Amino acid sequence: MPHTAQDWPIGAALLQFPDTAPDGTPVQDAPAAAWSAVLNEVAAEGFAHVDLTDSWLRPGDLSRQRLSELARVLGAHRLGVSAVSVTRRSVIDPDPAVAEDNFDYLLRTVDAAAELGTTVVCAGLHRPLTEAQRRALWFWHEPGGSDPVDDERSWSLAVERLRAAGERAARHGLRLSLEMYEDTYLGIPESAVRMVRDIGLPNVGINPDIGNLVRLHRPVPHWEELLVPVLPYVNYWHVKNYHRDFDPATGAYFTVPAPLEGGVIDYRRAFELALGAGFDGPVCTEHYGGDGLGVSARNRDYVRRVLAVKLPTAAPAREGKQS
Repeated sequence: MPHTAQDWPIGAALLQFPDTAPDGTPVQDAPAAAWSAVLNEVAAEGFAHVDLTDSWLRPGDLSRQRLSELARVLGAHRLGVSAVSVTRRSVIDPDPAVAEDNFDYLLRTVDAAAELGTTVVCAGLHRPLTEAQRRALWFWHEPGGSDPVDDERSWSLAVERLRAAGERAARHGLRLSLEMYEDTYLGIPESAVRMVRDIGLPNVGINPDIGNLVRLHRPVPHWEELLVPVLPYVNYWHVKNYHRDFDPATGAYFTVPAPLEGGVIDYRRAFELALGAGFDGPVCTEHYGGDGLGVSARNRDYVRRVLAVKLPTAAPAREGKQS
């Protein structure tokens, strides 16, 4: 096994940190001391790794000098970078100019990720939140953008651009992980697997962020039906959980964020399945609402407890598959 339960790279997501400093300065342009303040909080919660989520800071848009500053700040807090996550920058956005810009940005992010010493760049096809989503209590209560169904030109463009990003990542020795997200070509297992197969690169896989799917206010398959088909392709994993309920009298669905061990996804079982399928990539713990960082730290500790139990039993099965 490449890792033990205690040294498995588990990064903190930075979803809860805004992209502007308290004085209104964009985090992108803020002095390194502002970055240090956030990363100090991450380290103080016991994290040894961070997922540099670009909703907070965009490594791909930093100059070489500023990228070096970021690396120094990370080193000062003894934080490794488990992944750099590109969010809501679809390479097939309906606006061709935006899509082209997003593609160029993804390539720059791959280069920046290599400079920071990570092993994974995570990307997806989801788009910026709509105005209705921004107004909602939880943005997933409102529908967002969707990829065109049965549009082979759009599908082929996604394959072409993600393959190019994967080739760029491979030259740096990095993995590219594609995040599952509703109403995109990565929104259901069958389509996500087809996308990875069409790209056809060994370093391109799937981030099975099934929390993105179980939180939807509509019928969704059982979480195992979402996870199991993609397990042979998983190379990175955002983990989060939700309480989910359904009222048959009204047809209403209810979902709200939950700690990892408390929601509808049984992550004890999920990790058992993933490890048995050969999963060896970094993990990122996420949580929306409240003290997202504190809950993410609790989620990290839960994952380590599960790994401590599941790794010894998964090792023989994995060795059998490799022989």
